[in-house]
Amino acid sequence: MATAAFAPTRATPSPGRPATVGTQDRDLLVAARTAFFSDARWTGFADDRPTGRPPEELARLLEAEYGLRPRAVPPGDGLGVGREDAAVAGLRRAARLGVPLTPEALLAHHDGGPWLRAVLTELWPETVRWHGHRHAEEALRATLTAILTASPGAPATGHLLDLAAATGLAPLTPSETDFAAHHADRAVRHSAWRYLHQLPGGAAHLPRPAAAADVYERLLLEPPKPALEPGRGGRAGRLVAQTMLLGGLDTPGQGMSGGLAVLLGGLGDQLAETAGIAGVITIVTAGHEDLAADGRLAHERRAGHWVVRLPLDTPGAPDPTQMHLHRAALTWWAVRLLGGMPRPLDVLHVRYADDGSLALADAAERLGAATVFTATPDPHRGLAERHTASDRGDPRASRALRHDLHRVFVADRLVERADTVVGIPGRGGTRELVRHFPHLTRLAGGDGPSAPPEGITPYRPAPDEDARRRAGLADLYRDGARPDALDPEDRELPLLLSVGRLHPVKQQDLLVRAWLATGGHRTSTLVLIGGSPRAGTEAETDMRRRIDTLLADCPQASRRLALLPALPNADVRRLQRALAGRPRPASCWYVCPSAKEEFGIAILEAMEAGLPVAGPRRGGVAHYVRDGANGILLDTSGHTGLARGLRRLMAVPDADRHRYAAAGRDLVADRFSVTRMADELAAEYTALQRH
Repeated sequence: MATAAFAPTRATPSPGRPATVGTQDRDLLVAARTAFFSDARWTGFADDRPTGRPPEELARLLEAEYGLRPRAVPPGDGLGVGREDAAVAGLRRAARLGVPLTPEALLAHHDGGPWLRAVLTELWPETVRWHGHRHAEEALRATLTAILTASPGAPATGHLLDLAAATGLAPLTPSETDFAAHHADRAVRHSAWRYLHQLPGGAAHLPRPAAAADVYERLLLEPPKPALEPGRGGRAGRLVAQTMLLGGLDTPGQGMSGGLAVLLGGLGDQLAETAGIAGVITIVTAGHEDLAADGRLAHERRAGHWVVRLPLDTPGAPDPTQMHLHRAALTWWAVRLLGGMPRPLDVLHVRYADDGSLALADAAERLGAATVFTATPDPHRGLAERHTASDRGDPRASRALRHDLHRVFVADRLVERADTVVGIPGRGGTRELVRHFPHLTRLAGGDGPSAPPEGITPYRPAPDEDARRRAGLADLYRDGARPDALDPEDRELPLLLSVGRLHPVKQQDLLVRAWLATGGHRTSTLVLIGGSPRAGTEAETDMRRRIDTLLADCPQASRRLALLPALPNADVRRLQRALAGRPRPASCWYVCPSAKEEFGIAILEAMEAGLPVAGPRRGGVAHYVRDGANGILLDTSGHTGLARGLRRLMAVPDADRHRYAAAGRDLVADRFSVTRMADELAAEYTALQRH
């Protein structure tokens, strides 16, 4: 599917005198990638860098993956890393260079760990195309036969059957698959069921739906055909799908669902009314609990905007670090549900660098749809810094490093496979994005991809808007003894408001700590909105525990801090307006303490409501918040920087605060409407053709 514009540059020296790329860039990852994606000779990491000796594990992994070493997969650990890491590095390099490995070379790694299986999965379709279905099918059969002889219960059986299903191969007959279809391991038997569904006569070898252990298995054994009719009524234009596989579309602020839910909900509604768009599908996921509560796999959210729910074999929302386990299932369900529509899908837009996005890119390719990828500098930005500071002896840190490097690889694959790449701008437009994706310099004369502005939907007041605003403020100040309310006596104090899901990257605990350290609890109140209203995720529970621990050391502050569960978007925006309209001295600031924000929809909504805002310097917020002009940029890299920012914020004169608020409101009205976003994306979509 990829166009020539996104083919990777072969990372070997050009004839003649090659350029040399060493450690000019202080970021180890950037230095390695800059060398790899240019015709340069990389000298590796010097020990006399200004920032000190590179972290040994990260440096070795980067040299294994990006260094100019002999091609193909090293036979051992001669790169200073273990055999598994060396194999992963070699296969990733082969993928980036477009080296077509043989089926046997890939299948030699069938019993590897998760990152090895993930890159094997990514390379397999191209290997089948290069070497032919018959060769690949014979190699798969030989590997499966060897497994059945030596270890019939091996989990690798499921992965190999997934490879077969992904490329339309039939290495085992239905009868030979019986053992896997009744396997004790859920993953193995589910892979076998998906495989049998595609084989002639395979359905007869499936267990009866009554034998299913739960609702997910019943759906998998007897997949329904939902009444999905996007683009009905003869509306001309492209049928577009957008993905949000982490979190719920209608529950922003809960679990993994944040600003993206608000963005895609409003964008899908607007796109459905935009010229050139026949209909919109937002693709989400549904675990066991979601399916038990609502068995629908598709429904119409608004006229022309449909929601499709892909079943996942998880109790609730998927763990972002475990998405590679669900890739085959997500692709299978997407092809089954979207492929059964009355009219074909034209465009699929993915926005997150993980295996879920690769799964949907696989589905788009099988359905003949074009693919759009929104590239961001995540997790590239700060990767080296994060893992330099980590404990090398901590196995969790080691796993986190490998997960981040895997996501960098996934992002490269999505760029390579996309028909169009768009970006989210940072402080320097898309220059930072190009720094992390050197192969994007081919676009727009070196400036990188286009960056359609993100936007927010217009706020629509309720018929009884004034009464609702008064009731909202009364509810907020009803009782300082409650954890979700403030003391009525503190109505006249300045207030700091922060909205977002409870998660370590959002750093609500850091904000509370800085608020206490600066004495803010003596002169102001703090309101946090986010988190599930009932039993939350592990991250939500941990964040609440951290905040409680901080307040335990300063009990007098608890009456001036309110932690509210996530509210519907309309209620949040109404409260923001109510707070913005209060007279002095009861001023209000919106504060975003996140370690990073790729864009910051909640910040834009606060600006549109008339609140002065303060947000992180790192990330996309600095693209539109101008420090000292329409808001304040904060150093959120640690407690000290954030505390310094809070002191500065509370010292801003009233006149400047009002100036920031007015400038912010004007900026959003001028540049960040969902209508403009929909128009620019529609232009991108209509320029694409089905494959």
